[in-house]
Amino acid sequence: LQEVERSQKSLLDQQEERIHLLEMERRRLHNDIQELKGNIRVFCRVRPVLPEESERQQGLQHLHFPPQDPKTLVLTQPDKSHVGRERQLERRYDFSFDRVFPPGASQQEIFQEIQLLVQSALDGYPVCIFAYGQTGSGKTFTMEGPQTLGTPESRGMIPRAVCHLFQSSHDLAGKGWQYCFSVSFLEIYNESLRDLLLSKGQRAPDLDIRRVSPSSDELHVPNLTWVPVETEQEVLGLLQRASSQRSLAQTGLNDRSSRSHFVFQLRIRGEHQARDLHCASSLTLVDLAGSERLEKSGSVGNRLRETQSINSSLSSLGLVISALCNKEQHIPYRNSKLTFLLQNSLGGNAK
Repeated sequence: LQEVERSQKSLLDQQEERIHLLEMERRRLHNDIQELKGNIRVFCRVRPVLPEESERQQGLQHLHFPPQDPKTLVLTQPDKSHVGRERQLERRYDFSFDRVFPPGASQQEIFQEIQLLVQSALDGYPVCIFAYGQTGSGKTFTMEGPQTLGTPESRGMIPRAVCHLFQSSHDLAGKGWQYCFSVSFLEIYNESLRDLLLSKGQRAPDLDIRRVSPSSDELHVPNLTWVPVETEQEVLGLLQRASSQRSLAQTGLNDRSSRSHFVFQLRIRGEHQARDLHCASSLTLVDLAGSERLEKSGSVGNRLRETQSINSSLSSLGLVISALCNKEQHIPYRNSKLTFLLQNSLGGNAK
């Protein structure tokens, strides 16, 4: 019996070693695939026409989605006649993205495209996902889901990403990995940081972005509330609380326009005690404030200052992404609080 026990233990050790090697190989291959797809990707989602828009806009005849190419969006525009030149029937503009989602695309289809990136966060790579677009284009719906209680199918990217992470971490527990998670919610409003998890009446401390130590490039926000979480329901409760405290206002383009950048960050710490292995990363999902044209929004006073701040920070984000794509020596992270805060989630091996 002792001989059988020793044999079984030896076999078990061999199998555990094999499982570990396969898991590390999976992580390597998974990252290779993500890098081949591109560490920086742009998806385009077209939302359907809302009921209140149907009178002035008859469908989406000017947008075309080639069925054989899910990466192309074609925009056509009737050409206005000008004296002295021949009138053309319509102008055509072709746009290419890493993926295009037509109005009928579901939340699940969107999440399937970013699910592998969420897995990268669990594997130890910083991941940052932005929802970018004009005010009223559906960014908050994509990231959070409907404002009122909706169906499970309408859940946004934040609830789906959190659910996937908790399920995957539970699966990895069988391979010896233990994970702990903590979350924060903040908004960047007029280039100032606001903690969205403070209780009502609680005095808000001044928040700023600092280096963790003089010798480190890692950044953090002292006094920002971080809440340890163990279940998806805990995160959804915090999301609801944070969303209710976000800066919203009515403008000429949107009755409930987000006037700030809404930043959800999930810290991930993984440990394999038997092999003394550790991994740390973050998953950041950002519902950006909506861009507006001043002549259309009719913003004045505080709304005007908000719009100018929003458009300026979005321009800074565009410059940073462009510099990263072109592999430039200098990346202008410090041009805005948004890009400076997310510096560690944008450069290097981040997705």
